Amino acid sequence: MNEFVMYFQMGWQHIVDWGGMDHILFIAALCAVYLLEDWRKVLVLVTAFTIGHSITLALSVTNVVYIKSSVIEFLIPVTIAITAFSNVIRKQTVPGKLQINYFFAGFFGLIHGMGFSGYLKSLLGTQTNIVRPLLAFNLGLEFGQVLIVTGVLLLAAIVVNIRRVKRRDWNLFLSSAIFGVAFMMAAERYQELMVK
Repeated sequence: MNEFVMYFQMGWQHIVDWGGMDHILFIAALCAVYLLEDWRKVLVLVTAFTIGHSITLALSVTNVVYIKSSVIEFLIPVTIAITAFSNVIRKQTVPGKLQINYFFAGFFGLIHGMGFSGYLKSLLGTQTNIVRPLLAFNLGLEFGQVLIVTGVLLLAAIVVNIRRVKRRDWNLFLSSAIFGVAFMMAAERYQELMVK
């Protein structure tokens, strides 16, 4: 049980770590168009992301799929920038039932899962039985995502409901800021990719 708790803790700490800000930015970009009362839609969104990253995390850790980490490290901020830009150009203020963010969450989750795999591989070392650590780490990641989502939705509730900022203005502010940071990260990592 101690091993399970250890990998669970490593999972949630990894996703909320400011050193890995790209994970926080992606979750925030996915949630930027939602408010607290949209929590059911956000639950579906986070579940789609979890399914995506769980698939590639398992495939990458077991060496079924391999993509150079420098390529993945470049693609992750690209996924953030695309998601944030999509929020900015969105026509409707209130998200509909089926929207492109669900696709982004699932498909881009595949890319983020490969990003998590390098970290998890280094933790596993030569361990042969990886099912329990993989499950614990994934559950930890999910818990970390819930913490980020809760923070973003509570902040949105304060800004929109208490400070009376228009929902569209909040989305534009948050998504534009995330886009700017992600664009800079992608440009920096592209330069590093070209050097390697």
